[in-house]
Amino acid sequence: MPTAVKPAPALADRLDERAHQNRKIVHFLRAPETHAFDLYHDYAEWKPGESTYGNMVRPGSTVADPSARDLDTGASLTFEVLTGAALWPAKLGVPAEELAGAAEAVVFRYRALKAGESIRLRMFETYTDSVGYALQGEELIWNRSFGRAADAVVLPAGWLLTNSSIPVTASQMTDGRIRLDFINPRNNQIDVLITGHRRRP
Repeated sequence: MPTAVKPAPALADRLDERAHQNRKIVHFLRAPETHAFDLYHDYAEWKPGESTYGNMVRPGSTVADPSARDLDTGASLTFEVLTGAALWPAKLGVPAEELAGAAEAVVFRYRALKAGESIRLRMFETYTDSVGYALQGEELIWNRSFGRAADAVVLPAGWLLTNSSIPVTASQMTDGRIRLDFINPRNNQIDVLITGHRRRP
């Protein structure tokens, strides 16, 4: 029987993260006139010594009301919002090119993991993005990129999907809102453009 070839460490990290699907995010859109949306994102970690999760704020967006908890224990996590030069020494574990383009990050901290331990986190934030999320005439416009393997967008109450630039699974939630689930099988971003209109009587 042939012996399996073990990938080099740099390759193994890429395969490991994508295969485990340890990051997912759900956006809950407020009325498009506000340019605002709430979100939560889940994250699982099992690397010994890890104790920080940094969520970069995209240029043009503002963040408010961050919070987080340990899903295994229910405990709340501490956090801080870092800006400018304070981002570099924080060791957020994100690619240098991503860090270079960011002006702000929300940093959540948890207990340092020991060998054989893992942790599951859920983080909440509210964002405002007047460019990526807006109302144009009578049409809702959502124009943002997704880098995770699984992302979801929940339209505001009373709105229906009319177009999506990326294949999507649309479903109706129990409260009547439309949920859109995107799968990104690549190791880079997908540019998602969504349009919608209000339900008509």
